[in-house]
Amino acid sequence: MAAVTVAAEWQLLYNRYYRKPEIYQMQWKHVDLTRNKVACAPFGGPIAVIRDDAKIVQLYAESALRKLRIFNSAGVQISETVWKNPGGRLIGMSWTDDQILVCITQDGTVYRYNIHAEPIEPNSQLTLGADCFTHSVVECVFWGNGVVCINEAFQVYCIPDFNNPKPVKLADTDLEDFPLCMAVIEPQYTMSGNVEVLMGVADHVLLVEEDGVQEVGLGIGPLQKMVVSQNGKLLASFTHDGRLLVMSTDFSSVIFEYPCESALPPEQLAWCGMDSVLLYWDDMLLMVGPYGDPVRYFYDEPVLLIPECDGVRILSNMSMEFLHRVPDSTVSIFQIGSTLPAALLYDALDHFDRRSAKADENLRLIRSSLPEAVEACIDAAGHEFDVSQQRTLLRAASYGQAFCSHFQRDRIQEMSKTLRVLNAVRHPDIGIPLSIQQYKLLTPTVLIARLINAHRHLLALQISEYLSMNQEVVVMHWASTKITASVAIPDATLLEMLLDKLKICKGISYAAVAAHADKNGRRKLAAMLVEHEPRSSKQVPLLLSIGEEDTALMKSTESGDTDLVYLVLFHIWQKRPALEFFGTIQARPLARDLFVNYARHYKHEFLKDFFLSTGQLQDVAFLLWKESWELSKNPMASKGSPLHGPRIKLIEKAQHLFVETKEYVFESKAAEEHAKLLRMQHEFEVTTKQAIFVDSSISDTIRTCIVLGNHRAAMKVKTEFKVSEKRWYWLKVFALATIRDWDALEKFSKEKRPPIGYRPFVEACVDADEKGEALKYIPKLTDPRERAEAYARVGMAKEAADAATQAKDNELLGRLKQTFSQNAAASSIFDTLRDRLSFPSVS
Repeated sequence: MAAVTVAAEWQLLYNRYYRKPEIYQMQWKHVDLTRNKVACAPFGGPIAVIRDDAKIVQLYAESALRKLRIFNSAGVQISETVWKNPGGRLIGMSWTDDQILVCITQDGTVYRYNIHAEPIEPNSQLTLGADCFTHSVVECVFWGNGVVCINEAFQVYCIPDFNNPKPVKLADTDLEDFPLCMAVIEPQYTMSGNVEVLMGVADHVLLVEEDGVQEVGLGIGPLQKMVVSQNGKLLASFTHDGRLLVMSTDFSSVIFEYPCESALPPEQLAWCGMDSVLLYWDDMLLMVGPYGDPVRYFYDEPVLLIPECDGVRILSNMSMEFLHRVPDSTVSIFQIGSTLPAALLYDALDHFDRRSAKADENLRLIRSSLPEAVEACIDAAGHEFDVSQQRTLLRAASYGQAFCSHFQRDRIQEMSKTLRVLNAVRHPDIGIPLSIQQYKLLTPTVLIARLINAHRHLLALQISEYLSMNQEVVVMHWASTKITASVAIPDATLLEMLLDKLKICKGISYAAVAAHADKNGRRKLAAMLVEHEPRSSKQVPLLLSIGEEDTALMKSTESGDTDLVYLVLFHIWQKRPALEFFGTIQARPLARDLFVNYARHYKHEFLKDFFLSTGQLQDVAFLLWKESWELSKNPMASKGSPLHGPRIKLIEKAQHLFVETKEYVFESKAAEEHAKLLRMQHEFEVTTKQAIFVDSSISDTIRTCIVLGNHRAAMKVKTEFKVSEKRWYWLKVFALATIRDWDALEKFSKEKRPPIGYRPFVEACVDADEKGEALKYIPKLTDPRERAEAYARVGMAKEAADAATQAKDNELLGRLKQTFSQNAAASSIFDTLRDRLSFPSVS
């Protein structure tokens, strides 16, 4: 009997069943569809209603002010606002995919509202252009996220995407009269990727694009109504002589044709899924399929057709119905006289509940097909809106699964989860009558986002938890909404309320909630919230934005993240006076060290101010000294007065600062001598007109003076810097050898006994390849070992051997013999000496 009752409500269109269950009794009051403009969002979305200013209507007890009211699909009012927008008559109104209500007025102004009837700024800046302002908009055709409009000058304008609303003018149509009808092929279904507008004109159709206009479908018109299918491939149209034509959108072929009883064009034309087309006249709804007789539904009140992906919702003043094709699984169970396995399984449950043995008989009949029967019951349950029917079908599936070893066990659990979610959102208070196909196409993520936007946070949170989805998005939106709405609640009380809910999600961003609080003027609340943010990378930037620089500096240094510390430093640096900034970072060693490190490379002057403010004079001195060296790289630094150059001044300043510290005696002396040397080097360069002295060492300066023959200058440097005699002799010997002034070298050696001995004289001569000069000094070497090695260097084997004999050094003799190993005569000399002096044989 249950199966008969269910199937009795079906209508057969050729070989396919359709049903039209009532989803809701509308809960609104005094709403007449004929007196209002109505916009219904797909996927069970909200309904926008506003009094139609194009009609003369009688006002009863209502206000003369027009109100934009928004209801859910069950007629429960969500919000309302008074319509005070200028721009003339309201031409079109529709919902986008993101559930933004778009309203277009006569002058081309586009107004946008959210589901709470709150305007989305900037409304005033969004228009269709000057042409639509001059020539009023006449008609609009909406799709997903876009709209096409035609104005009185027959110009066609388009906004392809309201997320990036930029009006685009399509090609000129050269029309002399308005088209009979318009339809749109969405960009995602066109070859060009741009919107295509179909216009019924005379006996053909104009296809209007941005780049041009084409005439298509010659001879099929005139067309009174057109509508494109969900997939953009088919076009349903109503002709002037009362025929319904369904053809491909490229007009290459007519799929089917149906002659209607009336040539009067229908008020509404819509696709019901992909299998049939609906035509609505004043009191009749006609459903036409490709084969068989049409189905007629009669109404005594006006209705509005709302196309969905798997059917059509039918809205009237009193109810909301859902006309859709009956799923094959449901037909297999409830079709009258069905003996398919699914029907027998459903019947077996009925017998089992009545404790009849026929239950076992049914199961035996379908033993081999039991998995398919169980799957059919599960699928049929998913397509039901009636909760008791869902429960019965799932019980039948569970009953059959107990006798089925080869079946995916979690299918019933998955369907139960899905149905619990769908039943929750279908409740009249929520009013989102999704079918299971719509739910899968919409996805749970988008459904939760829509619940959040409707401020149904508790349900969204419960569904997120039930489906094991991320709850952070829900809690974050609730917290932001709560802050916005709780103007009268004190900060401390509101903080407790927020923390109680925010702790639900581990790792939630308290900083994001605090940022919203700050944006709403609750800076104290923001400061309290950000204290609970565990991630310094999110906490510190927000602290800076709300003016808590000291706390931000503390948190960044505690984190040890140098990037964060630098972020805070630069922020405070720009906002505070220098002395206040110095005092702030002085108490934070990490911040201070990072600032000093940065300033050493890029901000010397600022760093000097910092050191002076903290009494670190020695650091200022080191900076000045470093600047003097960097100044040396500038070729302009050496020009000007040699005695008062900028480099010398910097070094002298550094020296004075070192003196004041009293702990840097060495540095003070070094700076003083550096300035003195630099001054002398400037003098020498001026005198010699050769830029070869500055920045060389004392030794190099002396050597250069001697090489240039300026012995007086060299002696001055020696005296001024107290160069030792040994160092002086070394420098002068090699300098004279460099210029090969052998007479001066010999004279220098005879001035007095050299404190460094004569060995440097010998080495200087040998290095200059002047062995003859070296022989002048070798005999003066007092150490026989040095003398032997010196003779060996100039190639005198016998003299080297004699000197080695005097030294009586066996090891030295061995080294010398190896030195002359290529010389047989020299080797014989060493052998003779060995025999004479009875030295052991040297191998």
